[in-house]
Parts: sequence; C-alpha cells; structure tokens
Amino acid sequence: MGKRFTRQHPGPVALIALMVTALLGVGLAPAASGEAESRRVGTDSGAVTGAASDRGTTTAPAAAGIPRLTDARGRTLTLRGWNVEDKIHRGPDALSAITERHFADLRAHGFNFARLLVFWDDLEPRRGRYSEAYLRKIGRILDWAREHGVHVVIDAHQDVFGPAFGHRGIPAWATRTDGLPFTPHPDDWFAEYFEPAVQRAFTHLYEDADLQRAQARMWRLLADRFGRHPAVFGYDLINEPMGELRAGEDLVSAARRIEATQLTPMYRRLAAAIRTRDRSNHLFIEPTPIVGEGIPTGLGRIPDERVVYAPHFYNTAMEAGADYDPAAGWITAYENAVTAYPREHSVPVVVGEWGPLNSGLPNMRRFHDDALASFTRYSSGWAAYVWCYGGGYCALDRDGRFRTNKERTATPYAPAVAGTVRADTHDPADDTYRLAYRSTRRPGTTVLSLPPSTTGWRIEVSGRTAHPSARSVPPGQARQVRVWASDGAEVEVMVRPGSGRRG
Repeated sequence: MGKRFTRQHPGPVALIALMVTALLGVGLAPAASGEAESRRVGTDSGAVTGAASDRGTTTAPAAAGIPRLTDARGRTLTLRGWNVEDKIHRGPDALSAITERHFADLRAHGFNFARLLVFWDDLEPRRGRYSEAYLRKIGRILDWAREHGVHVVIDAHQDVFGPAFGHRGIPAWATRTDGLPFTPHPDDWFAEYFEPAVQRAFTHLYEDADLQRAQARMWRLLADRFGRHPAVFGYDLINEPMGELRAGEDLVSAARRIEATQLTPMYRRLAAAIRTRDRSNHLFIEPTPIVGEGIPTGLGRIPDERVVYAPHFYNTAMEAGADYDPAAGWITAYENAVTAYPREHSVPVVVGEWGPLNSGLPNMRRFHDDALASFTRYSSGWAAYVWCYGGGYCALDRDGRFRTNKERTATPYAPAVAGTVRADTHDPADDTYRLAYRSTRRPGTTVLSLPPSTTGWRIEVSGRTAHPSARSVPPGQARQVRVWASDGAEVEVMVRPGSGRRG
C-alpha cells in the first residue's frame, strides 16, 4: 500500500483490514486456483521457478499456468532489485537525489533490476509543455543503469494523486475535484485517498476524454524518447491506482469495479499509445492496493503480448508498525489472490514493491525468508522498496551497509536460464542455492548471480555437456558465473558457501 512516509495508522487504513477480514470471514475468499498452500536484455539477465515451503527449502514447479519472462534468445529471466526514487526534489532539482552510486551499489550486491519512479507533474508542469531538462535527467539515470548492467522499468508514480493534495504524481492542471472537500491527514497519509476530492480526481482522470488524451501523450513521449535505450525493460503505467467509492459500496466491491471498468480501459488506451512508439518493451500493470489484503483483482485482459502483472506486496498491519505474524496466513492468502489473474490471462508476474518499514522487529528475518520463497513460487522477480541510504524503508544505512535483515534479499539466483527450469530454490538456513534445468538443444548460456559473501562461493555443476566458467568465487565479491550446456542435457547447479579464504 502506500508507504514512504512515517505514518501512524488508526483511520481508514486500519479499517481496510477490519473490513476485508469481515468479508473474507463471510465467504469472499480469494478466487485463486485452489492450490492451497521477455524481450531484449543487456548482457546477462534472469530466471527462477519455485520453491514449495514457506521457508524455501523444498522444490516444486512454478505456479501452474503462469508463464515466465523470457529474452530474445528464449532464456527464462528473473529480475531482482529495488525501487529507485527522489520524492523530495522537484522542478530544477528533480531526480537530483539519484546518483550513479545507486546503480553501482545495486550491481555490487548482485541485483540486476530497478524500478525508477518518475512524476508526470515534473515531466509536464504546464499542460502541453514538457520539461526537456527532466527528460535529460531520466536519460542520464538510464545511462548509469546501462553502465552497471541494471534493467529499468520506468514507473509513472503517484501518491495521493499528486501535488494538488501535497504529494507527487498527476499534475495540478489535470486534477479536477468538482469542489469536493479535502482534509489532510498528516499522521496517516494513506487515509487521504479516501477524501472526496481525491476520489473524484481519479474518476475524472479515468473518464474525461481530454485527460485520457493527455495521459496517452505523456506515455507516447516517454516511449518515443527511451524505448530504444538498452537499459529500459518496460513501463509501469501507474503506481497503486485508486478510485472513487460509490454510496453504499464496500471497499472490496469498489476495488473490483474500478479495476474492471476504469483501470482496464485505461491500461488498454495507454498500451495502444505506447505501441505507436515502442513495440518491444514490457507493459507493467497494477491492481489497486486492496490485493495486499488477499483480494483477487477485477482487472480484465490487456491485449498485448508483453504485459506483466505487477502487484505490490504490503500488509496493512505491518505498514502500521506491527511485526510479522507467520501464523496469520497472510502470505498464503496474498499468494492465492495474486496468482489468479496471471494464471487466467497467461501473463508473467513481477512484484513491483515490497518491504516493511521496520525491518528490525523480531520476526522480520522470517518475513524476508518467507516472502522471498513465496515470490519464487510464482513470479519472475521483484523490486523491493527502496534503494536509499538512511532510515525508514531504506535498504542501506548512510555508510552503505545493509540495514537489519535487508541483507536477506541478496541471495544467489539465476538471472538467465538457457533451458526449462525444473527447480530453483534457496535455503536460507545454510545459504545453499540449487538450480535444475533441461538445457536447450543448441548451446546456451545460463547466468548465475552471486552476491558478496564473507565465505565466498563454491559452484558444483553436473550434467552431460555442462560446464561452468568458474568453480569458486572469493569472499567479498559479487560475481556472475556462466554455465554452458546443450543437447537437452539435464543440468544441476549447486552453489554453497565457500571456505572463507581469499584468492
């Protein structure tokens, strides 16, 4: 759900959890499958198929019917990384908090993916007048990403609609409220989504023809300018979309109606606009944040071959400051809900945001391990929130060290697999990674990404025709190791902690 600012939650956000719990209790269960419990990439990029238990220690096939991302060579891809943002600066100083260090450090920790937040209000501060300076800054950031081998999804971000309500996103000139009231909630900013003026502004964005055209023009401009940039992997069409509740309508019904009747047509319009400029990159579409409470989306099909379903992974109680409760079943409910849409429409999944505000609580180590195991079961990757240097949601402290439990995100994985994945698991108990796949008939290159480790890594490869580029990685270095195989060989790769000796 919305995040990014320290907040204290009574108010509507707490009510969301109560409402959803009540609805689930009377039979509105996630309509999942009943299982209970792709384009050009830079040099090397990723793939995964799933672990079974919540701790990621056993093997199971990927969620049935959910495809994986693939590259132009047919390799199965996995994206793992973080959101990169500057929500503080705007105008001439916009994006100034993002530096090359962000991408150098992402790569140095083994990550290959960034979700870059951009704001329509900075891009088009006056109607029809686009900021060339802002476009140049986006281009410079993409150049840094390319230099360090990081794939980027450009995210059209909004929080509480935009600057008309004290936040970022949709320009003030595109904000129409019909004179309805807005009361700020400084201690609970997500509650501002339920203010009448904000809700009406979403309705106008979705339904007013001139605003539809303006939003499409904005996306055509971005696709035309950056669609051929080698770092760009795709476009996230709008962050955490919300909408207007009708009189007597509960939140769950409203979310599904908004998704079906307003978001689906918007995504189709924006997809068509982007495709006039860019036929290759992926289109990331999000449901409303209610999916975080285990409610399947009401989104319809978006007729495009490169659609990626990109839900966010936030729990109301944890956003309010509570510790993770492994017995509550939230991850299972979320997983059942979030896999329904990609299974029905045969699209891959990349989780666009996730991560707790307070990662130092007693159960947060378990939370990170359980979350990562869940993602591996059904997704082609994720972008955690947020790659910055400081407190709050930041991944790193001011000295560039992982904050408590955030290091759990830096595990071995396979950015690209040249074959059909049979198993892909990481056991956090002993930090052992296993990949099993049937290689392609033609010689193909599988890529392993190994993060820095105090012990280094040992790589064991078995299978006819299979051989790795290295058998070990020394301590303290992130490395990519390649595995070559062909002729349909059954290949197994084991990555284990090394002896701890350098050299």
